[in-house]
Amino acid sequence: MIQSEQSGGARLIALVVFAALAATLAGCAPGKRGLVPAGTSEPDKFLFDKGNEALQAKKWLVAREYFKQITETYTASPYRPDSKLAIGDTYLGEGSAEALVLAINEFKEFLSYYPTNPRSDYAQYKTGLAHFRQMRGPQRDQTETREAIRELQVFVDRYPNSSLMTEARAKLREAKDRLSESDYLVGFFYFRQRWYPGAIDRFKDLLKSDPEYTGRDAVYFYLAGESEASGRSAPLLRKTDRGVRAQRVPGRSAAAGNRAQSPADTGQALRILTCELCVLSSSAEPSSRPPAQQPRSRRTLPRCRRSTSPSPARRPRRSRGRQTRHRG
Repeated sequence: MIQSEQSGGARLIALVVFAALAATLAGCAPGKRGLVPAGTSEPDKFLFDKGNEALQAKKWLVAREYFKQITETYTASPYRPDSKLAIGDTYLGEGSAEALVLAINEFKEFLSYYPTNPRSDYAQYKTGLAHFRQMRGPQRDQTETREAIRELQVFVDRYPNSSLMTEARAKLREAKDRLSESDYLVGFFYFRQRWYPGAIDRFKDLLKSDPEYTGRDAVYFYLAGESEASGRSAPLLRKTDRGVRAQRVPGRSAAAGNRAQSPADTGQALRILTCELCVLSSSAEPSSRPPAQQPRSRRTLPRCRRSTSPSPARRPRRSRGRQTRHRG
């Protein structure tokens, strides 16, 4: 009898668990899925139109369910390739990190399933765009930036007559600038730390890898200053119609080279160069103090606004002793 009661209790628990699981699945199941009106001659077209309406309204989950029903149920439908792309667009519209990864997967599956489809250029461009939206700042990891450059470069090489070429080239240039900006900041850090050989190598590699970098005027400017500071022959930089080229002019400093840039960049560059010249002049100026009274050199760089003129003489301190009163 005890065994029968135990078996009955186990069955009851199993039924409760099964009912709860069924209720959960029923609650998670979308209400729109499978609701095709009876007698519809083209159910795939009906679902595709409903999905497009939800996609235009930015209802990503609802639209995705309509398109998924087409790709999973109507495998021979002519709307299946476009539905596959639309699923990727719903993930791309969400914009989260997980959704962007899923969007890349959908677009790559489209390219593997339909390599000769007329909309394959759209899938390739959206793949690069998904990587582009995951790019980080120039001071952080540039893995997604490199992936975006690779996918967009494939688009430019493979689909030269695509209607999306203008947008793809703009995104490709922006991604390359982001990667070059990262290298530029490393070279600029070396410049501020006065490690000129490392800065020169970094800037030269940048110009070699991306000669069309939009900020290359600043790279040439600091490269000339570093060559002067490191004792090398500094080229005079000139901006020509065909690009920026280096021309050596004897008897002229590299800091006097012409540089085509905006007023803000010019002011910033001049301030930095003035600071460096101020530091060099202050370090080269002979001191009037005896050798025994020379202060210890600091590791930190002196400020540019620091005056190089000798400081005025300090006033003598008053004695802290008690003053005696004179009694009459």
